[in-house]
Amino acid sequence: MAGGFIKSFRILILLYILFMVAVSSWLTRQQSTAWDRPLRIVIYPINGDGSEATRLYIGKLGMDTFQTIETFFDSEAERYKVLVKHPVDVYLSSEINGYPPQAPHGGSVRSIMSWSLKLRYWAWCHDNYDYPKDIQIFVQYYDPDTHERVAHSLGLQKGLVGVVNAFSSETMAAGNNVIIVHELLHTLGATDKYDPETNLPVYPTGYADPGQDPIFPQKKAEIMAGRIPIDMNNAEIPDRLQNTVIGAITAREIYWL
Repeated sequence: MAGGFIKSFRILILLYILFMVAVSSWLTRQQSTAWDRPLRIVIYPINGDGSEATRLYIGKLGMDTFQTIETFFDSEAERYKVLVKHPVDVYLSSEINGYPPQAPHGGSVRSIMSWSLKLRYWAWCHDNYDYPKDIQIFVQYYDPDTHERVAHSLGLQKGLVGVVNAFSSETMAAGNNVIIVHELLHTLGATDKYDPETNLPVYPTGYADPGQDPIFPQKKAEIMAGRIPIDMNNAEIPDRLQNTVIGAITAREIYWL
């Protein structure tokens, strides 16, 4: 009898926790897309490969490294006539010692949910920025001389947390910002607009100018498609935010339309 009561009590506690998490996520979602004030975005650098080259690169990071992120949001918000003229403020924290939990590959819904909670808890534990923030973006840097590729980046709407894998190179900083903005928009509810099997932008939602005639080559990339369509079978990765736009569907997903 006592065992059954304890089990039922534990279930009630779990349901209560899940309910509070759901309510908190809903409130956070509403606040992050109200666009009645600038969102505070904090970048947390991590030495992803533990190398000396990456350590030195992180030591040189400054606010100017991420200035184009603010400029990009300013210009796109003006284009969509968003009420707030300066949608995001980007801040830089000190280096994080630790690595976020890795996302499960091909895992079950339960394992993905478990990982999501672990990531959000990890982000809370490793938050070394002592001022208010809306979105946390953890950027793991890797030396391009020893890493030709990096793992896929991600952004979670629940928890407003992003994990970006980037290269510790000044010449690749502009390209890193493209990935940061892509994942940042994921935290705000934007969805991918490319075919996961081919990585090619999906027409028309993944095209910066779907009404262009002739349609190819496109001049810019839709930020959530991540590539500039050159023809039916080829697309180029933009090397800077100036070569990307927020498409109409993405603007609607983040409540700009």
